[in-house]
Amino acid sequence: MSTATRSFHRLLIYGLLISSALVFVAPLWVMILTSLKDLNDLREGTLFSLPKKPSLEAFRIAWQGACTGIDCQGIQPYFSNSLLMVIPSVFLSTLFGALNGYVFSFFKFRGSELFFGALLLGCFIPFQVILLPMAQTLSLIGLSQSLAGLIFVHTVYGIAFTTLFFRNYYQSLPSELVKAARVDGASFFKIFYRIILPLSTPMIIVAIIWQFTQIWNDFLFGVVFSDKAHQPVTVALNNMVQSTTGVKMYHVEMAAALLAALPTLLVYLLAGRYFIRGLTQGAVKG
Repeated sequence: MSTATRSFHRLLIYGLLISSALVFVAPLWVMILTSLKDLNDLREGTLFSLPKKPSLEAFRIAWQGACTGIDCQGIQPYFSNSLLMVIPSVFLSTLFGALNGYVFSFFKFRGSELFFGALLLGCFIPFQVILLPMAQTLSLIGLSQSLAGLIFVHTVYGIAFTTLFFRNYYQSLPSELVKAARVDGASFFKIFYRIILPLSTPMIIVAIIWQFTQIWNDFLFGVVFSDKAHQPVTVALNNMVQSTTGVKMYHVEMAAALLAALPTLLVYLLAGRYFIRGLTQGAVKG
Protein backbone atom coordinates (compact mmCIF):
# COMPACT_ATOMS: atom_id res chain seq x y z
CA MET A 1 0.00 0.00 0.00
CA SER A 2 1.43 3.35 -1.04
CA THR A 3 2.04 6.25 1.32
CA ALA A 4 -0.66 8.32 -0.41
CA THR A 5 -3.21 5.54 0.05
CA ARG A 6 -2.38 5.15 3.73
CA SER A 7 -2.67 8.90 4.25
CA PHE A 8 -6.05 8.93 2.51
CA HIS A 9 -7.35 6.07 4.67
CA ARG A 10 -6.09 7.83 7.78
CA LEU A 11 -7.78 11.09 6.81
CA LEU A 12 -10.99 9.20 6.06
CA ILE A 13 -10.95 7.48 9.44
CA TYR A 14 -10.24 10.70 11.31
CA GLY A 15 -12.92 12.47 9.31
CA LEU A 16 -15.51 9.85 10.25
CA LEU A 17 -14.46 9.93 13.89
CA ILE A 18 -14.61 13.73 14.09
CA SER A 19 -17.98 13.79 12.32
CA SER A 20 -19.39 11.19 14.71
CA ALA A 21 -18.06 13.10 17.70
CA LEU A 22 -19.68 16.32 16.48
CA VAL A 23 -23.03 14.55 16.04
CA PHE A 24 -22.90 13.25 19.62
CA VAL A 25 -21.61 16.51 21.12
CA ALA A 26 -24.08 18.78 19.30
CA PRO A 27 -27.04 18.18 21.68
CA LEU A 28 -24.85 18.87 24.71
CA TRP A 29 -23.51 22.02 23.08
CA VAL A 30 -27.07 23.22 22.39
CA MET A 31 -28.03 22.54 26.02
CA ILE A 32 -25.08 24.54 27.32
CA LEU A 33 -25.75 27.48 24.97
CA THR A 34 -29.46 27.51 25.82
CA SER A 35 -28.82 27.39 29.56
CA LEU A 36 -26.58 30.49 29.31
CA LYS A 37 -29.18 32.58 27.47
CA ASP A 38 -32.10 34.63 28.69
CA LEU A 39 -35.60 34.60 27.21
CA ASN A 40 -34.84 37.44 24.78
CA ASP A 41 -31.86 35.53 23.38
CA LEU A 42 -34.03 32.45 22.98
CA ARG A 43 -36.69 34.36 21.04
CA GLU A 44 -34.30 36.25 18.78
CA GLY A 45 -31.53 33.69 18.18
CA THR A 46 -31.19 30.17 16.88
CA LEU A 47 -30.21 26.91 18.57
CA PHE A 48 -26.52 27.37 17.81
CA SER A 49 -26.29 31.14 18.25
CA LEU A 50 -24.05 32.33 21.07
CA PRO A 51 -25.65 34.11 24.04
CA LYS A 52 -25.36 37.90 23.85
CA LYS A 53 -24.96 38.21 27.61
CA PRO A 54 -24.03 34.82 29.12
CA SER A 55 -25.63 34.34 32.51
CA LEU A 56 -25.89 31.60 35.16
CA GLU A 57 -29.29 32.84 36.28
CA ALA A 58 -31.02 29.85 34.69
CA PHE A 59 -28.96 27.52 36.88
CA ARG A 60 -29.95 29.42 40.02
CA ILE A 61 -33.64 29.25 39.10
CA ALA A 62 -33.38 25.57 38.18
CA TRP A 63 -31.70 24.77 41.48
CA GLN A 64 -33.96 26.63 43.88
CA GLY A 65 -36.91 28.27 42.12
CA ALA A 66 -38.20 26.27 39.15
CA CYS A 67 -41.67 24.77 39.29
CA THR A 68 -41.95 20.99 39.27
CA GLY A 69 -45.71 20.70 39.14
CA ILE A 70 -47.36 22.86 41.80
CA ASP A 71 -44.18 23.23 43.89
CA CYS A 72 -41.67 25.90 42.93
CA GLN A 73 -38.60 24.97 44.96
CA GLY A 74 -36.30 23.86 42.14
CA ILE A 75 -34.59 20.52 41.83
CA GLN A 76 -32.47 20.87 44.96
CA PRO A 77 -34.60 18.63 47.25
CA TYR A 78 -34.99 16.00 44.52
CA PHE A 79 -31.25 16.10 43.85
CA SER A 80 -30.74 15.35 47.54
CA ASN A 81 -33.24 12.49 47.31
CA SER A 82 -31.25 10.97 44.45
CA LEU A 83 -28.02 11.21 46.42
CA LEU A 84 -29.62 9.62 49.48
CA MET A 85 -30.97 6.86 47.23
CA VAL A 86 -27.96 6.14 45.02
CA ILE A 87 -25.19 5.96 47.63
CA PRO A 88 -26.59 3.11 49.79
CA SER A 89 -28.03 1.34 46.73
CA VAL A 90 -24.64 1.28 44.99
CA PHE A 91 -22.86 0.21 48.17
CA LEU A 92 -25.27 -2.63 49.00
CA SER A 93 -25.62 -3.99 45.46
CA THR A 94 -21.84 -3.94 45.00
CA LEU A 95 -21.22 -5.64 48.35
CA PHE A 96 -23.79 -8.40 47.79
CA GLY A 97 -22.60 -8.86 44.21
CA ALA A 98 -19.03 -9.33 45.42
CA LEU A 99 -20.13 -11.85 48.05
CA ASN A 100 -22.23 -13.77 45.52
CA GLY A 101 -19.40 -13.81 43.00
CA TYR A 102 -17.03 -15.01 45.72
CA VAL A 103 -19.35 -17.91 46.60
CA PHE A 104 -20.06 -18.93 43.00
CA SER A 105 -16.34 -18.90 42.17
CA PHE A 106 -14.69 -20.53 45.19
CA PHE A 107 -17.40 -22.26 47.23
CA LYS A 108 -19.37 -24.17 44.64
CA PHE A 109 -22.23 -26.38 45.86
CA ARG A 110 -24.63 -28.78 44.20
CA GLY A 111 -26.77 -26.85 41.76
CA SER A 112 -24.64 -23.69 42.05
CA GLU A 113 -24.37 -23.28 38.28
CA LEU A 114 -28.13 -23.70 37.88
CA PHE A 115 -28.74 -21.21 40.68
CA PHE A 116 -26.29 -18.78 39.09
CA GLY A 117 -28.07 -19.10 35.74
CA ALA A 118 -31.43 -18.45 37.41
CA LEU A 119 -29.99 -15.38 39.12
CA LEU A 120 -28.76 -14.05 35.79
CA LEU A 121 -32.31 -14.00 34.49
CA GLY A 122 -32.61 -10.80 36.49
CA CYS A 123 -30.28 -9.13 33.98
CA PHE A 124 -32.79 -9.70 31.18
CA ILE A 125 -36.09 -8.98 32.93
CA PRO A 126 -37.53 -5.62 31.81
CA PHE A 127 -38.36 -3.07 34.48
CA GLN A 128 -42.05 -3.16 33.60
CA VAL A 129 -42.38 -6.88 34.37
CA ILE A 130 -41.47 -6.51 38.04
CA LEU A 131 -43.52 -3.41 38.85
CA LEU A 132 -46.57 -5.22 40.24
CA PRO A 133 -44.77 -7.94 42.25
CA MET A 134 -42.29 -5.39 43.58
CA ALA A 135 -45.11 -3.07 44.62
CA GLN A 136 -46.76 -5.95 46.49
CA THR A 137 -43.46 -6.83 48.15
CA LEU A 138 -42.86 -3.25 49.27
CA SER A 139 -46.37 -3.13 50.69
CA LEU A 140 -45.82 -6.35 52.66
CA ILE A 141 -42.57 -5.13 54.24
CA GLY A 142 -43.88 -1.60 54.86
CA LEU A 143 -41.60 0.30 52.49
CA SER A 144 -44.15 1.59 49.98
CA GLN A 145 -43.75 5.15 48.72
CA SER A 146 -40.53 5.73 50.66
CA LEU A 147 -36.86 6.40 50.03
CA ALA A 148 -35.97 3.13 51.76
CA GLY A 149 -38.26 1.33 49.32
CA LEU A 150 -36.40 2.82 46.37
CA ILE A 151 -33.09 1.76 47.88
CA PHE A 152 -34.44 -1.76 48.32
CA VAL A 153 -35.71 -1.94 44.71
CA HIS A 154 -32.47 -0.72 43.15
CA THR A 155 -30.36 -2.95 45.38
CA VAL A 156 -32.34 -6.07 44.50
CA TYR A 157 -32.45 -5.30 40.79
CA GLY A 158 -28.74 -4.52 40.67
CA ILE A 159 -27.52 -7.67 42.45
CA ALA A 160 -27.92 -9.77 39.30
CA PHE A 161 -25.59 -7.47 37.33
CA THR A 162 -22.97 -7.09 40.05
CA THR A 163 -22.97 -10.84 40.72
CA LEU A 164 -22.25 -11.46 37.03
CA PHE A 165 -19.42 -8.90 37.03
CA PHE A 166 -17.70 -10.22 40.16
CA ARG A 167 -18.19 -13.91 39.38
CA ASN A 168 -16.55 -13.54 35.97
CA TYR A 169 -13.75 -11.48 37.48
CA TYR A 170 -13.08 -13.94 40.30
CA GLN A 171 -12.91 -16.78 37.77
CA SER A 172 -9.64 -15.21 36.57
CA LEU A 173 -8.09 -15.33 40.07
CA PRO A 174 -6.07 -18.39 41.08
CA SER A 175 -8.14 -20.69 43.28
CA GLU A 176 -4.97 -21.68 45.15
CA LEU A 177 -5.18 -18.40 47.08
CA VAL A 178 -8.45 -19.45 48.70
CA LYS A 179 -7.39 -23.07 49.15
CA ALA A 180 -4.19 -22.06 50.94
CA ALA A 181 -6.11 -19.68 53.21
CA ARG A 182 -8.62 -22.41 54.09
CA VAL A 183 -5.79 -24.79 54.94
CA ASP A 184 -4.35 -22.12 57.26
CA GLY A 185 -7.72 -21.96 59.03
CA ALA A 186 -9.03 -18.66 57.65
CA SER A 187 -12.80 -18.30 57.87
CA PHE A 188 -15.18 -17.60 55.00
CA PHE A 189 -15.46 -13.88 55.69
CA LYS A 190 -11.78 -13.47 56.62
CA ILE A 191 -10.73 -14.86 53.24
CA PHE A 192 -13.15 -12.51 51.53
CA TYR A 193 -12.07 -9.44 53.51
CA ARG A 194 -8.31 -10.04 53.67
CA ILE A 195 -7.61 -11.72 50.31
CA ILE A 196 -10.43 -11.40 47.76
CA LEU A 197 -11.61 -7.86 48.43
CA PRO A 198 -8.16 -6.20 48.07
CA LEU A 199 -7.84 -7.87 44.65
CA SER A 200 -11.27 -6.65 43.54
CA THR A 201 -10.54 -2.95 43.04
CA PRO A 202 -10.93 -2.94 39.21
CA MET A 203 -14.28 -4.73 39.37
CA ILE A 204 -15.50 -2.64 42.29
CA ILE A 205 -14.95 0.46 40.15
CA VAL A 206 -16.84 -1.17 37.26
CA ALA A 207 -19.76 -2.06 39.54
CA ILE A 208 -19.87 1.40 41.07
CA ILE A 209 -19.90 3.16 37.69
CA TRP A 210 -22.50 0.78 36.28
CA GLN A 211 -24.81 0.91 39.27
CA PHE A 212 -24.43 4.64 39.87
CA THR A 213 -25.34 5.42 36.27
CA GLN A 214 -28.27 3.01 36.17
CA ILE A 215 -29.75 4.13 39.47
CA TRP A 216 -29.20 7.87 39.05
CA ASN A 217 -30.75 7.92 35.58
CA ASP A 218 -33.70 5.70 36.47
CA PHE A 219 -37.13 7.23 36.01
CA LEU A 220 -39.60 4.34 36.06
CA PHE A 221 -38.88 3.04 39.56
CA GLY A 222 -38.70 6.59 40.88
CA VAL A 223 -42.11 7.58 39.58
CA VAL A 224 -43.81 4.30 40.56
CA PHE A 225 -42.35 3.52 43.98
CA SER A 226 -41.99 6.97 45.56
CA ASP A 227 -44.30 9.70 46.79
CA LYS A 228 -43.92 13.42 46.18
CA ALA A 229 -41.52 13.94 49.07
CA HIS A 230 -39.12 11.19 47.99
CA GLN A 231 -39.04 11.51 44.21
CA PRO A 232 -35.59 11.48 42.55
CA VAL A 233 -34.29 14.24 40.32
CA THR A 234 -35.29 12.46 37.09
CA VAL A 235 -38.94 12.60 38.09
CA ALA A 236 -38.57 16.27 39.02
CA LEU A 237 -37.15 17.01 35.56
CA ASN A 238 -40.14 15.36 33.94
CA ASN A 239 -42.54 17.32 36.13
CA MET A 240 -40.71 20.54 35.29
CA VAL A 241 -40.98 19.93 31.54
CA GLN A 242 -44.64 18.93 31.83
CA SER A 243 -45.59 22.04 33.82
CA THR A 244 -47.77 24.29 31.64
CA THR A 245 -48.31 27.34 33.85
CA GLY A 246 -46.55 30.58 32.94
CA VAL A 247 -43.93 31.19 30.25
CA LYS A 248 -42.05 28.17 28.93
CA MET A 249 -38.51 28.61 30.26
CA TYR A 250 -36.41 26.42 28.03
CA HIS A 251 -33.14 27.79 29.37
CA VAL A 252 -34.09 26.79 32.91
CA GLU A 253 -35.06 23.30 31.76
CA MET A 254 -31.73 22.88 30.01
CA ALA A 255 -29.88 24.11 33.08
CA ALA A 256 -31.80 21.66 35.27
CA ALA A 257 -30.96 18.80 32.91
CA LEU A 258 -27.26 19.71 33.03
CA LEU A 259 -27.31 19.85 36.83
CA ALA A 260 -29.05 16.48 36.98
CA ALA A 261 -26.50 14.94 34.61
CA LEU A 262 -23.47 16.40 36.41
CA PRO A 263 -22.91 13.53 38.92
CA THR A 264 -22.80 10.83 36.24
CA LEU A 265 -20.52 12.98 34.09
CA LEU A 266 -18.16 13.43 37.02
CA VAL A 267 -18.15 9.69 37.75
CA TYR A 268 -17.21 8.90 34.17
CA LEU A 269 -14.58 11.64 34.00
CA LEU A 270 -12.93 10.57 37.25
CA ALA A 271 -13.16 6.79 36.90
CA GLY A 272 -14.24 6.07 33.33
CA ARG A 273 -10.82 4.87 32.19
CA TYR A 274 -10.99 2.06 34.74
CA PHE A 275 -14.36 0.82 33.43
CA ILE A 276 -13.17 -1.00 30.30
CA ARG A 277 -9.99 -2.08 32.07
CA GLY A 278 -12.02 -3.75 34.80
CA LEU A 279 -14.37 -5.43 32.33
CA THR A 280 -11.52 -6.85 30.27
CA GLN A 281 -9.77 -8.17 33.38
CA GLY A 282 -12.94 -10.09 34.14
CA ALA A 283 -13.21 -11.52 30.63
CA VAL A 284 -10.35 -14.02 30.82
CA LYS A 285 -12.42 -16.94 32.12
CA GLY A 286 -16.07 -17.75 32.80
